[in-house]
Amino acid sequence: MNNTTSFGSKIHLNNLTVNFDERFQLDNIDWVITPNQHWMITGTNGAGKSALVAVLAGYGDIISGNLNGTPKRVGLVSFEAQAELIAQELKKDDADIMDVISEGTPVHEMIYNDCADKSLAESLVEKFGLTELLDRAFRKLSTGESRKVMLIRALSSKPDLLILDEPFDGLDAEMHSLLQAHLEALSNTTQMLVVLNRFDERPSFITDIAYVEDGSLSHQIQVSDKAAYEALYQLLHLKTTELEIPPVDKESALPALDPEQPLVRLTDTSIKYDETVIFSDLNWTIKPNEHWQLSGPNGSGKTGLLALITGDHPQCYVNDIFVFGFKRGSGESIWQIKQFIGYVSTALQWEYRVSTNLRNVIISGFYDSIGLYSNSSDRQKQIANEWLALLGMSDRADQPFNKLSYGDQRLLLIARAMVKHPPLLILDEPCLGLDDMNRQLVLALIEKICAGSETSVLYVNHHPEDKIKGIENYLSLDK
Repeated sequence: MNNTTSFGSKIHLNNLTVNFDERFQLDNIDWVITPNQHWMITGTNGAGKSALVAVLAGYGDIISGNLNGTPKRVGLVSFEAQAELIAQELKKDDADIMDVISEGTPVHEMIYNDCADKSLAESLVEKFGLTELLDRAFRKLSTGESRKVMLIRALSSKPDLLILDEPFDGLDAEMHSLLQAHLEALSNTTQMLVVLNRFDERPSFITDIAYVEDGSLSHQIQVSDKAAYEALYQLLHLKTTELEIPPVDKESALPALDPEQPLVRLTDTSIKYDETVIFSDLNWTIKPNEHWQLSGPNGSGKTGLLALITGDHPQCYVNDIFVFGFKRGSGESIWQIKQFIGYVSTALQWEYRVSTNLRNVIISGFYDSIGLYSNSSDRQKQIANEWLALLGMSDRADQPFNKLSYGDQRLLLIARAMVKHPPLLILDEPCLGLDDMNRQLVLALIEKICAGSETSVLYVNHHPEDKIKGIENYLSLDK
Protein backbone atom coordinates (compact mmCIF):
# COMPACT_ATOMS: atom_id res chain seq x y z
CA MET A 1 0.00 0.00 0.00
CA ASN A 2 1.55 3.28 -1.12
CA ASN A 3 -1.13 5.84 -0.37
CA THR A 4 -0.02 9.34 0.58
CA THR A 5 -3.29 10.61 2.06
CA SER A 6 -5.21 9.39 5.04
CA PHE A 7 -8.51 7.57 4.55
CA GLY A 8 -10.94 5.57 6.59
CA SER A 9 -12.41 6.02 10.04
CA LYS A 10 -11.39 5.23 13.58
CA ILE A 11 -13.85 2.56 14.66
CA HIS A 12 -13.86 1.43 18.28
CA LEU A 13 -15.56 -1.68 19.64
CA ASN A 14 -15.29 -1.38 23.39
CA ASN A 15 -16.09 -4.47 25.49
CA LEU A 16 -18.86 -5.22 23.01
CA THR A 17 -21.23 -8.17 23.45
CA VAL A 18 -23.66 -8.78 20.59
CA ASN A 19 -26.44 -11.34 20.22
CA PHE A 20 -27.54 -12.73 16.86
CA ASP A 21 -31.10 -14.06 17.23
CA GLU A 22 -29.98 -16.25 20.13
CA ARG A 23 -28.04 -18.40 17.66
CA PHE A 24 -24.64 -16.90 18.30
CA GLN A 25 -23.03 -14.32 20.53
CA LEU A 26 -19.91 -12.22 20.30
CA ASP A 27 -18.40 -11.69 23.73
CA ASN A 28 -16.44 -8.76 25.13
CA ILE A 29 -14.92 -7.60 21.84
CA ASP A 30 -12.21 -4.95 22.19
CA TRP A 31 -11.07 -3.81 18.75
CA VAL A 32 -9.81 -0.52 17.38
CA ILE A 33 -9.67 0.00 13.62
CA THR A 34 -7.68 3.10 12.72
CA PRO A 35 -7.47 5.09 9.46
CA ASN A 36 -5.28 3.57 6.73
CA GLN A 37 -5.63 0.09 8.19
CA HIS A 38 -6.90 -2.87 6.17
CA TRP A 39 -7.82 -5.90 8.26
CA MET A 40 -8.05 -9.58 7.45
CA ILE A 41 -10.38 -11.45 9.83
CA THR A 42 -9.73 -15.16 10.13
CA GLY A 43 -10.45 -18.16 12.36
CA THR A 44 -12.03 -21.59 12.21
CA ASN A 45 -15.51 -22.30 10.88
CA GLY A 46 -18.18 -21.14 13.32
CA ALA A 47 -15.74 -18.99 15.30
CA GLY A 48 -17.64 -15.75 14.67
CA LYS A 49 -15.72 -14.09 11.83
CA SER A 50 -18.80 -13.18 9.81
CA ALA A 51 -20.66 -12.05 12.92
CA LEU A 52 -17.82 -9.71 13.87
CA VAL A 53 -17.86 -7.82 10.58
CA ALA A 54 -21.67 -7.93 10.33
CA VAL A 55 -21.82 -5.85 13.52
CA LEU A 56 -20.14 -3.01 11.63
CA ALA A 57 -22.87 -3.22 8.98
CA GLY A 58 -25.60 -2.85 11.58
CA TYR A 59 -26.49 -6.48 12.26
CA GLY A 60 -26.99 -8.05 15.67
CA ASP A 61 -28.38 -6.77 18.96
CA ILE A 62 -25.86 -5.03 21.19
CA ILE A 63 -26.22 -6.42 24.73
CA SER A 64 -23.45 -4.43 26.36
CA GLY A 65 -20.44 -2.29 25.50
CA ASN A 66 -20.08 0.41 22.88
CA LEU A 67 -19.60 0.68 19.12
CA ASN A 68 -18.33 4.07 17.94
CA GLY A 69 -17.08 5.56 14.70
CA THR A 70 -18.84 3.35 12.15
CA PRO A 71 -19.05 5.34 8.88
CA LYS A 72 -22.39 6.04 7.20
CA ARG A 73 -21.57 4.29 3.93
CA VAL A 74 -20.68 0.64 4.53
CA GLY A 75 -20.50 -1.80 1.63
CA LEU A 76 -21.04 -5.45 2.61
CA VAL A 77 -20.61 -8.62 0.58
CA SER A 78 -21.35 -11.85 2.43
CA PHE A 79 -23.21 -15.12 1.97
CA GLU A 80 -25.69 -13.99 4.62
CA ALA A 81 -26.42 -10.69 2.83
CA GLN A 82 -26.67 -12.56 -0.46
CA ALA A 83 -29.17 -15.04 0.99
CA GLU A 84 -31.14 -12.20 2.57
CA LEU A 85 -31.44 -10.39 -0.77
CA ILE A 86 -32.61 -13.53 -2.55
CA ALA A 87 -35.15 -14.16 0.24
CA GLN A 88 -36.51 -10.65 -0.24
CA GLU A 89 -36.95 -11.35 -3.95
CA LEU A 90 -38.81 -14.57 -3.27
CA LYS A 91 -41.17 -12.78 -0.88
CA LYS A 92 -42.42 -10.71 -3.80
CA ASP A 93 -44.32 -13.80 -5.00
CA ASP A 94 -46.24 -13.84 -1.72
CA ALA A 95 -47.22 -10.20 -2.22
CA ASP A 96 -48.54 -10.72 -5.76
CA ILE A 97 -52.30 -10.53 -6.31
CA MET A 98 -54.68 -11.72 -9.02
CA ASP A 99 -52.42 -14.74 -9.71
CA VAL A 100 -49.84 -12.57 -11.48
CA ILE A 101 -46.43 -14.09 -10.82
CA SER A 102 -43.60 -11.57 -10.48
CA GLU A 103 -40.47 -12.18 -12.51
CA GLY A 104 -38.43 -10.52 -9.77
CA THR A 105 -36.01 -7.62 -9.99
CA PRO A 106 -33.78 -7.72 -13.08
CA VAL A 107 -30.03 -7.61 -12.66
CA HIS A 108 -29.64 -4.18 -14.25
CA GLU A 109 -31.95 -2.65 -11.60
CA MET A 110 -30.08 -4.44 -8.83
CA ILE A 111 -26.81 -2.95 -10.05
CA TYR A 112 -27.67 0.50 -11.41
CA ASN A 113 -30.47 1.70 -9.14
CA ASP A 114 -28.92 3.87 -6.40
CA CYS A 115 -25.50 3.29 -7.96
CA ALA A 116 -22.96 5.90 -6.86
CA ASP A 117 -20.54 5.26 -9.73
CA LYS A 118 -22.36 4.03 -12.84
CA SER A 119 -19.24 4.13 -14.99
CA LEU A 120 -17.42 1.82 -12.59
CA ALA A 121 -20.44 -0.46 -12.38
CA GLU A 122 -20.63 -0.72 -16.18
CA SER A 123 -16.93 -1.53 -16.36
CA LEU A 124 -17.24 -4.25 -13.71
CA VAL A 125 -20.32 -5.74 -15.39
CA GLU A 126 -18.27 -6.21 -18.53
CA LYS A 127 -15.20 -7.54 -16.74
CA PHE A 128 -17.28 -9.94 -14.63
CA GLY A 129 -19.07 -11.24 -17.72
CA LEU A 130 -22.59 -10.17 -16.69
CA THR A 131 -23.54 -8.12 -19.75
CA GLU A 132 -25.73 -10.89 -21.20
CA LEU A 133 -27.50 -11.32 -17.85
CA LEU A 134 -28.60 -7.73 -17.21
CA ASP A 135 -32.23 -8.43 -18.12
CA ARG A 136 -32.46 -11.69 -16.18
CA ALA A 137 -34.17 -11.79 -12.80
CA PHE A 138 -31.66 -11.65 -9.96
CA ARG A 139 -33.21 -14.62 -8.19
CA LYS A 140 -32.73 -16.78 -11.30
CA LEU A 141 -28.96 -16.34 -11.30
CA SER A 142 -26.60 -19.04 -10.16
CA THR A 143 -24.90 -18.64 -6.79
CA GLY A 144 -21.68 -17.52 -8.47
CA GLU A 145 -23.49 -15.04 -10.73
CA SER A 146 -25.46 -13.49 -7.87
CA ARG A 147 -22.20 -13.26 -5.92
CA LYS A 148 -20.71 -11.17 -8.72
CA VAL A 149 -23.74 -8.87 -8.63
CA MET A 150 -23.22 -8.39 -4.89
CA LEU A 151 -19.56 -7.51 -5.48
CA ILE A 152 -20.37 -4.98 -8.22
CA ARG A 153 -23.07 -3.33 -6.07
CA ALA A 154 -20.67 -2.95 -3.15
CA LEU A 155 -17.67 -1.82 -5.18
CA SER A 156 -19.64 0.81 -7.11
CA SER A 157 -21.37 2.23 -4.04
CA LYS A 158 -18.31 4.29 -3.09
CA PRO A 159 -18.32 3.01 0.51
CA ASP A 160 -16.23 4.57 3.26
CA LEU A 161 -15.79 1.05 4.65
CA LEU A 162 -15.89 -2.03 2.43
CA ILE A 163 -16.54 -5.37 4.15
CA LEU A 164 -15.88 -8.48 2.07
CA ASP A 165 -16.72 -11.85 3.61
CA GLU A 166 -14.96 -14.61 1.62
CA PRO A 167 -15.03 -12.51 -1.57
CA PHE A 168 -13.05 -15.02 -3.65
CA ASP A 169 -15.26 -18.05 -2.98
CA GLY A 170 -16.88 -19.34 -6.18
CA LEU A 171 -14.69 -17.24 -8.50
CA ASP A 172 -12.59 -18.89 -11.19
CA ALA A 173 -8.88 -18.10 -11.49
CA GLU A 174 -9.41 -15.25 -13.95
CA MET A 175 -12.11 -13.58 -11.84
CA HIS A 176 -10.01 -14.12 -8.71
CA SER A 177 -7.07 -12.26 -10.26
CA LEU A 178 -9.33 -9.50 -11.56
CA LEU A 179 -10.88 -8.90 -8.15
CA GLN A 180 -7.50 -8.98 -6.40
CA ALA A 181 -6.19 -6.33 -8.80
CA HIS A 182 -9.25 -4.13 -8.34
CA LEU A 183 -9.04 -4.34 -4.55
CA GLU A 184 -5.34 -3.53 -4.69
CA ALA A 185 -6.08 -0.31 -6.55
CA LEU A 186 -9.00 0.50 -4.25
CA SER A 187 -6.86 0.03 -1.14
CA ASN A 188 -5.30 3.48 -1.64
CA THR A 189 -8.59 5.25 -1.00
CA THR A 190 -10.99 2.88 0.78
CA GLN A 191 -10.73 1.12 4.13
CA MET A 192 -11.39 -2.63 3.91
CA LEU A 193 -12.13 -5.56 6.17
CA VAL A 194 -11.75 -8.93 4.46
CA VAL A 195 -12.91 -12.20 6.03
CA LEU A 196 -10.83 -15.15 4.79
CA ASN A 197 -10.28 -18.75 5.80
CA ARG A 198 -7.28 -19.18 3.51
CA PHE A 199 -4.06 -17.36 4.31
CA ASP A 200 -2.82 -17.81 0.75
CA GLU A 201 -5.68 -15.56 -0.44
CA ARG A 202 -4.58 -12.64 1.74
CA PRO A 203 -4.39 -9.49 -0.40
CA SER A 204 -0.99 -7.81 -0.30
CA PHE A 205 -2.43 -4.55 1.07
CA ILE A 206 -3.67 -6.11 4.33
CA THR A 207 -1.94 -4.40 7.26
CA ASP A 208 -3.43 -6.23 10.26
CA ILE A 209 -4.98 -9.60 11.08
CA ALA A 210 -7.67 -10.41 13.64
CA TYR A 211 -8.13 -14.02 14.77
CA VAL A 212 -11.59 -14.93 16.07
CA GLU A 213 -12.25 -17.97 18.23
CA ASP A 214 -15.47 -19.03 19.99
CA GLY A 215 -17.06 -15.61 19.61
CA SER A 216 -14.05 -13.74 20.98
CA LEU A 217 -11.29 -11.74 19.34
CA SER A 218 -8.33 -13.70 20.65
CA HIS A 219 -5.44 -12.27 18.61
CA GLN A 220 -4.64 -9.04 16.78
CA ILE A 221 -1.34 -8.81 14.93
CA GLN A 222 0.37 -6.62 12.38
CA VAL A 223 1.35 -8.32 9.14
CA SER A 224 4.75 -6.65 9.48
CA ASP A 225 5.36 -8.66 12.69
CA LYS A 226 6.83 -11.68 10.90
CA ALA A 227 7.11 -13.96 13.94
CA ALA A 228 3.53 -13.31 15.06
CA TYR A 229 2.26 -13.73 11.50
CA GLU A 230 3.97 -17.11 11.09
CA ALA A 231 2.62 -18.30 14.45
CA LEU A 232 -0.92 -17.27 13.55
CA TYR A 233 -0.63 -18.97 10.16
CA GLN A 234 0.53 -22.14 11.88
CA LEU A 235 -2.29 -21.95 14.43
CA LEU A 236 -4.91 -21.65 11.70
CA HIS A 237 -3.25 -24.52 9.85
CA LEU A 238 -3.48 -26.75 12.91
CA LYS A 239 -7.09 -25.75 13.54
CA THR A 240 -8.29 -26.34 10.00
CA THR A 241 -6.04 -28.93 8.37
CA GLU A 242 -7.79 -32.08 7.25
CA LEU A 243 -4.64 -34.15 7.64
CA GLU A 244 -5.07 -37.04 10.04
CA ILE A 245 -2.57 -38.02 12.71
CA PRO A 246 0.23 -39.80 10.79
CA PRO A 247 0.20 -43.60 11.08
CA VAL A 248 2.50 -45.81 13.11
CA ASP A 249 5.55 -47.47 11.58
CA LYS A 250 4.62 -51.16 11.60
CA GLU A 251 8.24 -52.22 11.96
CA SER A 252 8.54 -50.05 15.08
CA ALA A 253 5.09 -50.91 16.43
CA LEU A 254 4.73 -51.50 20.15
CA PRO A 255 3.57 -54.84 21.58
CA ALA A 256 -0.22 -55.10 21.63
CA LEU A 257 -1.98 -54.48 24.94
CA ASP A 258 -5.11 -56.20 26.19
CA PRO A 259 -7.91 -53.76 25.23
CA GLU A 260 -10.02 -55.02 28.14
CA GLN A 261 -7.40 -54.01 30.70
CA PRO A 262 -6.88 -50.43 31.91
CA LEU A 263 -3.71 -48.63 30.92
CA VAL A 264 -3.21 -47.46 34.50
CA ARG A 265 -4.90 -48.40 37.75
CA LEU A 266 -3.90 -46.89 41.08
CA THR A 267 -5.54 -48.28 44.23
CA ASP A 268 -5.40 -46.45 47.59
CA THR A 269 -2.22 -44.78 46.42
CA SER A 270 -0.20 -42.35 48.49
CA ILE A 271 3.05 -40.41 48.54
CA LYS A 272 4.55 -39.65 51.94
CA TYR A 273 7.85 -38.18 53.12
CA ASP A 274 8.31 -38.94 56.81
CA GLU A 275 5.39 -37.16 58.45
CA THR A 276 4.45 -35.19 55.35
CA VAL A 277 1.62 -36.63 53.30
CA ILE A 278 1.48 -35.29 49.73
CA PHE A 279 -1.69 -37.22 48.93
CA SER A 280 -3.25 -40.44 50.12
CA ASP A 281 -6.05 -42.92 49.36
CA LEU A 282 -6.00 -41.99 45.67
CA ASN A 283 -7.90 -44.32 43.36
CA TRP A 284 -7.56 -43.65 39.65
CA THR A 285 -8.09 -45.69 36.51
CA ILE A 286 -7.14 -44.64 32.97
CA LYS A 287 -8.82 -46.80 30.33
CA PRO A 288 -7.72 -47.12 26.70
CA ASN A 289 -8.77 -44.15 24.55
CA GLU A 290 -9.72 -42.04 27.59
CA HIS A 291 -8.36 -38.50 27.80
CA TRP A 292 -7.68 -36.94 31.19
CA GLN A 293 -6.80 -33.54 32.56
CA LEU A 294 -4.80 -33.58 35.80
CA SER A 295 -4.81 -30.29 37.69
CA GLY A 296 -3.74 -28.95 41.05
CA PRO A 297 -1.68 -26.21 42.69
CA ASN A 298 2.06 -26.36 43.25
CA GLY A 299 2.93 -28.97 45.84
CA SER A 300 -0.25 -30.99 45.35
CA GLY A 301 1.67 -33.98 43.99
CA LYS A 302 1.07 -33.84 40.24
CA THR A 303 4.70 -34.55 39.32
CA GLY A 304 4.97 -37.30 41.94
CA LEU A 305 1.82 -38.95 40.65
CA LEU A 306 3.22 -38.97 37.12
CA ALA A 307 6.46 -40.46 38.42
CA LEU A 308 4.49 -43.31 40.03
CA ILE A 309 3.04 -44.11 36.61
CA THR A 310 6.35 -43.89 34.73
CA GLY A 311 8.26 -45.81 37.41
CA ASP A 312 10.59 -42.92 38.25
CA HIS A 313 9.36 -42.54 41.84
CA PRO A 314 10.80 -44.90 44.47
CA GLN A 315 7.42 -45.27 46.18
CA CYS A 316 5.91 -46.90 43.09
CA TYR A 317 6.93 -50.26 44.58
CA VAL A 318 5.14 -49.73 47.89
CA ASN A 319 1.85 -48.82 46.25
CA ASP A 320 -0.76 -50.91 44.46
CA ILE A 321 -0.06 -49.87 40.87
CA PHE A 322 -1.04 -51.65 37.66
CA VAL A 323 0.36 -50.25 34.38
CA PHE A 324 0.20 -51.65 30.83
CA GLY A 325 -0.45 -55.21 31.95
CA PHE A 326 2.17 -55.21 34.71
CA LYS A 327 1.70 -55.03 38.45
CA ARG A 328 4.55 -52.90 39.71
CA GLY A 329 7.15 -54.88 41.59
CA SER A 330 6.45 -58.14 39.74
CA GLY A 331 9.80 -58.28 37.94
CA GLU A 332 9.10 -55.89 35.07
CA SER A 333 11.79 -53.48 33.90
CA ILE A 334 11.30 -49.74 33.77
CA TRP A 335 11.81 -49.84 30.00
CA GLN A 336 9.00 -52.34 29.61
CA ILE A 337 6.79 -49.64 31.13
CA LYS A 338 8.23 -46.59 29.42
CA GLN A 339 7.95 -47.99 25.92
CA PHE A 340 4.19 -47.46 26.17
CA ILE A 341 4.49 -43.82 27.24
CA GLY A 342 5.15 -40.66 25.30
CA TYR A 343 6.30 -37.87 27.61
CA VAL A 344 6.70 -34.13 27.12
CA SER A 345 7.78 -31.71 29.82
CA THR A 346 9.73 -28.52 30.25
CA ALA A 347 12.58 -30.56 31.74
CA LEU A 348 12.77 -32.66 28.56
CA GLN A 349 12.91 -29.51 26.46
CA TRP A 350 15.79 -28.21 28.56
CA GLU A 351 17.62 -31.51 28.06
CA TYR A 352 17.06 -31.64 24.31
CA ARG A 353 20.08 -29.52 23.42
CA VAL A 354 21.62 -31.58 20.63
CA SER A 355 22.01 -29.90 17.26
CA THR A 356 19.88 -31.91 14.85
CA ASN A 357 17.26 -31.04 12.29
CA LEU A 358 13.50 -31.06 12.80
CA ARG A 359 12.93 -34.32 10.93
CA ASN A 360 15.48 -36.15 13.07
CA VAL A 361 13.95 -34.82 16.29
CA ILE A 362 10.68 -36.53 15.37
CA ILE A 363 12.43 -39.72 14.26
CA SER A 364 14.30 -39.86 17.58
CA GLY A 365 10.94 -40.61 19.19
CA PHE A 366 11.03 -44.09 17.64
CA TYR A 367 14.15 -44.74 19.74
CA ASP A 368 13.29 -42.70 22.88
CA SER A 369 16.59 -40.93 22.46
CA ILE A 370 17.69 -37.31 22.73
CA GLY A 371 19.20 -36.90 19.30
CA LEU A 372 19.32 -39.54 16.60
CA TYR A 373 22.11 -42.12 16.74
CA SER A 374 20.63 -44.89 14.56
CA ASN A 375 20.01 -45.15 10.86
CA SER A 376 16.37 -44.37 10.19
CA SER A 377 14.27 -46.20 7.64
CA ASP A 378 12.60 -44.60 4.64
CA ARG A 379 9.24 -45.29 6.28
CA GLN A 380 10.27 -43.47 9.47
CA LYS A 381 11.41 -40.48 7.42
CA GLN A 382 8.10 -40.48 5.57
CA ILE A 383 6.12 -40.52 8.82
CA ALA A 384 8.29 -37.71 10.21
CA ASN A 385 7.57 -35.68 7.08
CA GLU A 386 3.83 -36.27 7.58
CA TRP A 387 4.10 -34.94 11.12
CA LEU A 388 5.95 -31.88 9.84
CA ALA A 389 3.15 -31.32 7.32
CA LEU A 390 0.57 -31.55 10.11
CA LEU A 391 2.49 -28.91 12.06
CA GLY A 392 2.91 -26.64 9.04
CA MET A 393 6.70 -27.06 9.19
CA SER A 394 7.45 -28.98 5.99
CA ASP A 395 9.56 -26.15 4.63
CA ARG A 396 11.71 -26.21 7.77
CA ALA A 397 12.44 -29.94 7.91
CA ASP A 398 16.20 -29.50 7.62
CA GLN A 399 16.51 -26.52 9.95
CA PRO A 400 18.26 -27.09 13.30
CA PHE A 401 15.98 -27.73 16.27
CA ASN A 402 17.87 -25.34 18.54
CA LYS A 403 17.10 -22.44 16.19
CA LEU A 404 13.33 -22.85 16.61
CA SER A 405 11.20 -20.67 18.82
CA TYR A 406 10.36 -22.04 22.26
CA GLY A 407 6.80 -22.79 21.19
CA ASP A 408 7.78 -24.57 17.98
CA GLN A 409 10.23 -26.70 19.93
CA ARG A 410 7.37 -27.78 22.18
CA LEU A 411 5.27 -28.75 19.15
CA LEU A 412 8.13 -30.84 17.76
CA LEU A 413 8.62 -32.63 21.07
CA ILE A 414 4.91 -33.52 21.19
CA ALA A 415 5.21 -34.96 17.68
CA ARG A 416 8.34 -36.85 18.82
CA ALA A 417 6.41 -38.31 21.74
CA MET A 418 3.49 -39.30 19.49
CA VAL A 419 5.43 -40.75 16.57
CA LYS A 420 5.32 -44.32 17.93
CA HIS A 421 1.62 -43.96 18.85
CA PRO A 422 2.08 -44.73 22.55
CA PRO A 423 -1.01 -45.92 24.43
CA LEU A 424 -0.46 -43.03 26.86
CA LEU A 425 0.81 -39.55 26.06
CA ILE A 426 1.72 -37.51 29.15
CA LEU A 427 1.94 -33.77 28.60
CA ASP A 428 3.31 -32.25 31.79
CA GLU A 429 2.52 -28.52 31.80
CA PRO A 430 3.02 -28.34 28.00
CA CYS A 431 2.10 -24.64 27.90
CA LEU A 432 4.48 -23.56 30.67
CA GLY A 433 6.60 -20.63 29.55
CA LEU A 434 4.66 -20.08 26.33
CA ASP A 435 3.14 -16.81 25.21
CA ASP A 436 -0.56 -16.82 24.34
CA MET A 437 -0.04 -17.49 20.62
CA ASN A 438 2.24 -20.47 21.19
CA ARG A 439 -0.07 -21.71 23.93
CA GLN A 440 -2.90 -21.73 21.40
CA LEU A 441 -0.69 -23.68 18.99
CA VAL A 442 0.09 -26.36 21.56
CA LEU A 443 -3.53 -26.67 22.65
CA ALA A 444 -4.62 -26.96 19.02
CA LEU A 445 -2.20 -29.85 18.51
CA ILE A 446 -3.45 -31.58 21.68
CA GLU A 447 -7.02 -31.24 20.38
CA LYS A 448 -5.90 -32.73 17.07
CA ILE A 449 -4.33 -35.71 18.86
CA CYS A 450 -7.41 -36.27 21.03
CA ALA A 451 -9.63 -36.26 17.96
CA GLY A 452 -7.49 -38.30 15.62
CA SER A 453 -5.62 -41.08 17.38
CA GLU A 454 -6.01 -44.06 19.69
CA THR A 455 -3.58 -42.59 22.19
CA SER A 456 -4.91 -41.63 25.63
CA VAL A 457 -3.85 -38.10 26.49
CA LEU A 458 -2.97 -37.12 30.05
CA TYR A 459 -2.79 -33.33 30.07
CA VAL A 460 -1.31 -31.81 33.23
CA ASN A 461 -1.77 -28.18 34.21
CA HIS A 462 -2.55 -25.93 37.14
CA HIS A 463 -5.99 -24.81 36.09
CA PRO A 464 -8.97 -27.19 35.95
CA GLU A 465 -10.99 -24.54 34.12
CA ASP A 466 -8.46 -24.45 31.25
CA LYS A 467 -10.28 -27.18 29.35
CA ILE A 468 -9.37 -28.72 26.01
CA LYS A 469 -11.89 -29.93 23.46
CA GLY A 470 -11.84 -33.74 23.47
CA ILE A 471 -10.82 -34.14 27.13
CA GLU A 472 -13.82 -35.10 29.24
CA ASN A 473 -12.24 -36.68 32.34
CA TYR A 474 -10.76 -34.59 35.14
CA LEU A 475 -8.72 -35.28 38.25
CA SER A 476 -7.87 -32.41 40.54
CA LEU A 477 -5.39 -32.78 43.40
CA ASP A 478 -5.80 -30.53 46.42
CA LYS A 479 -2.80 -29.32 48.34
